[in-house]
Amino acid sequence: MARYIFITGGVVSSLGKGLASAALGALLQARGYKVRLRKLDPYLNVDPGTMSPYQHGEVYVTDDGAETDLDLGHYERFTGVPASRGDNVTTGQIYRDILAKERRGDYLGGTVQVIPHVTDAIKNFVQTDIDDVDFVLCEIGGTVGDIEALPFFEAIRQLNNDLPRRRSIFVHLTLLPYIAAAGEMKTKPTQHSVKELRSIGIQPDILLCRCDRPIPEGEKRKIGLFCNVRESSVIEAQDVDSIYAVPHAYHAEGLDVEVLSAFGIEDAPAPDLSVWDEVMTAVREPEGEVNIAVVGKYTELKDAYKSLIESLQHGGISNNVGVNIEWMDSQIFEREDAASYLEKVNGILVPGGFGERGAEGKIAAANFARTRNVPYFGICYGMQMAVLEAARNMAGIRDAVSSEFGRTGTKLVGLMTEWADGDMLQKRGIEGDMGGTMRLGAFEAYLQEGSRVEEIYGTRVISERHRHRYEVDMNYRKILEAEGLVFSGVSPDGVLPEIVEIPEHPWYIGVQFHPELKSRPFAPHPLFASFIEAAMTQSRLV
Repeated sequence: MARYIFITGGVVSSLGKGLASAALGALLQARGYKVRLRKLDPYLNVDPGTMSPYQHGEVYVTDDGAETDLDLGHYERFTGVPASRGDNVTTGQIYRDILAKERRGDYLGGTVQVIPHVTDAIKNFVQTDIDDVDFVLCEIGGTVGDIEALPFFEAIRQLNNDLPRRRSIFVHLTLLPYIAAAGEMKTKPTQHSVKELRSIGIQPDILLCRCDRPIPEGEKRKIGLFCNVRESSVIEAQDVDSIYAVPHAYHAEGLDVEVLSAFGIEDAPAPDLSVWDEVMTAVREPEGEVNIAVVGKYTELKDAYKSLIESLQHGGISNNVGVNIEWMDSQIFEREDAASYLEKVNGILVPGGFGERGAEGKIAAANFARTRNVPYFGICYGMQMAVLEAARNMAGIRDAVSSEFGRTGTKLVGLMTEWADGDMLQKRGIEGDMGGTMRLGAFEAYLQEGSRVEEIYGTRVISERHRHRYEVDMNYRKILEAEGLVFSGVSPDGVLPEIVEIPEHPWYIGVQFHPELKSRPFAPHPLFASFIEAAMTQSRLV
């Protein structure tokens, strides 16, 4: 029977519950246990698919096509366990399903209420599909005290009572701020957070305390006393130089030992953290550095590109070099010469995005990379802009545009209306809902024999995750290939373009999918590893 670990947060948001959950999952996995991680999000949106990156950050996509919270990316990167739509639920999903049942008459005329209907739905979600799992780690979004999170806290309180003894524990992540003017670390915010948690019936078993310096022993005793927690269960979560140092840091502080002890497990195997040793050696002892320009339009909010950032670092780990990311707003290149910004970088990456804003700047970046022989990596929208650049400047189609721009011109990129999804034909209309209407999830692609991408992947058939609603028009394939832009990856039926490349260029690849969603620190994605290797060549590190 699975054991449950509920991770809650207090004091402030963005303390790193997702990272803490992922690191704890990695520690349990290192001891030989099988883990599953889940995120319970209190917001009313059905999913983050229609939310602005400025509001929510990155939308993480699973193999089965769910648009989920970015914390699921942490879970996958730290454990290697593929997430699914069954690992993220929102208040919006819960209410949508309950109201659909009510409209069908499933409740036989009964009054539908938060307790028991909403809380039961949450409990059912948490306990579904975990037959072969040793530990289920459930992160509750937001902070204790949030009105919208109350049904989730109530549900896990009830579930703790429903389960047999020692089958569930509560880990509470909190903040110990250091007040420079007073020269003191303050425990009162943690005390108030735990008090709020206890007021709704939850007593934390372990406190994970975020801080920027060591916690004095006297303060640990004080926290344990006032929060009704054993002193050994007050775990220091001090800032570290890399997120991949967190598993080691938590193990050194005894987090995994305390968790197992709370379950009455005293004879667990010692953890094998050798993979994290190797990762951190590569991070801390690089043999050089490359500069990569990321040309996007959400560059002031790094969470919008969370998986992308980590995947570039993974590419550096695989090549034993540091990766310095230079963030560049693509709109700058619509007013100024791109060369003045890009001439000193070793590689250019144009990530995914939506809408016309900044598009011409991305096209300018693709042009600079192509004409100056700088390694170029276009992802999703970045591939489409590379195609438009090639159409305009290589094939002479000067008015090449995307229908997403909403203006006249030769539309080489258009809205997808139908595509094959296994044995099903998916159809979309321009007037349909925005949410969940894209080509989402993992799809196969066939690679051209002898192409650069076939060499990189080492196979002719790949599976990658998608999130887009516009596609390059394959009717222009012959024209573009005649000028040197090769369509080296296509869907199994040959209808949809997946990858373009310029064989004569040192490294120029655009992909319609999102390879960053499948990269891991201990298993870097081959495209990112190859891209960073090309950047090293450009910088003369190799």
